[in-house]
Amino acid sequence: MSKSKSILVLANGQSFLGESIGAKGTKFGEFVFNTAMTGYQEILTDPSYKGQFVVMTYPHIGNYGINSEDFESKRIFLEGFVAKEFSPIVSNYRATLSLNEFLINNDVIGISNIDTRALTKMIREEGSMMGAISNTEFDVDKLLAQIAEHPSTVGIDLVKEVTTEKIYQWNKEKNLPKSIHESNQYYDGLHSLHSEKAGYHIVVLDCGVKYNMLKLLSLLGNKVTIVPANTDFSEIQKLKPDGILVSNGPGDPSAVPYLVNTVKQIIKNSIPTMGICFGHQLIGQALGGKTYKLKFGHHGANHPVKDLATGKVEITSQNHNFCVDYDSLNKNEIEITHINLNDNTVEGLKHKIKPVFSLQYHPESSPGPNDSRYLFKRFLNKIGEIKNA
Repeated sequence: MSKSKSILVLANGQSFLGESIGAKGTKFGEFVFNTAMTGYQEILTDPSYKGQFVVMTYPHIGNYGINSEDFESKRIFLEGFVAKEFSPIVSNYRATLSLNEFLINNDVIGISNIDTRALTKMIREEGSMMGAISNTEFDVDKLLAQIAEHPSTVGIDLVKEVTTEKIYQWNKEKNLPKSIHESNQYYDGLHSLHSEKAGYHIVVLDCGVKYNMLKLLSLLGNKVTIVPANTDFSEIQKLKPDGILVSNGPGDPSAVPYLVNTVKQIIKNSIPTMGICFGHQLIGQALGGKTYKLKFGHHGANHPVKDLATGKVEITSQNHNFCVDYDSLNKNEIEITHINLNDNTVEGLKHKIKPVFSLQYHPESSPGPNDSRYLFKRFLNKIGEIKNA
């Protein structure tokens, strides 16, 4: 692994000098931190991180390398990666290359051997902020000037950078390694559905979808068709979906009015719909609500969420910087189903009449616990109710 120097500069003028990892050059983006202890490959390949640098709070990253099975998209979309220590030693039977090689292959910059505790505390206290990582430019004033000119994630359509370019059907034989589709690991948390596969046609509106959503829906016997984010509702109708999943994705949900309009039409036509993360925010807006940016967001695999119907608490995987404004929702039509126990933000909602519900967190996990996978059963049950009505 290279021992060349690299510098991290924040918009507030603070800088950290460390060691370079990954690609050469200078990259700009928004700094956020992730509290997961494992799952860095899934984090790296989550399209929702487009436009951001991810700071890992767990200090030792990279020891089990990168494998061919744990991808959440076709490549890395985030701008850069930060950890206290990147392991130069890879020790795992599934590993095919090192983390450093993976970053280089994807032209992603990284920095290590800096005080990530101090950096995380700064983000917590001052909020997510723009910055840069460079291993070719070390003049802080020059980098600050460039950071000031670089657009933030607010008001920017990042979905167009990560969505699929054409409609395709998920094929587990083609899209998954044999060792995965012949195993039972993706049925964890879904045992009640294992013996009663649904067989529905699910259309996924791809705002930056994670593969594990597609894997789970496919493994439950559904036909899964993925469509670009800018697909007209009329084209979606032609596919004759039994249900629609509005996926996760990056950036500001208020910057994609074309998607909000599509979701409005989906809801108007009473198609069973499930929204996850960014999809939850789009549904919130389509139902008349507003969204706002959190101070430093929720990123990690250990966030407690309460199901208000049952009183049960789930430990969840999360990755979002924006949130649905509770006070902007019409309580006569919309029910809040889940709340975050750390800050009481909205984590789930459903329409009281229309077959629509959404979650701010990630029930498909990857990485993270499987506590919330029952929500896929809820989605398929709702489709069954509509079809059998």
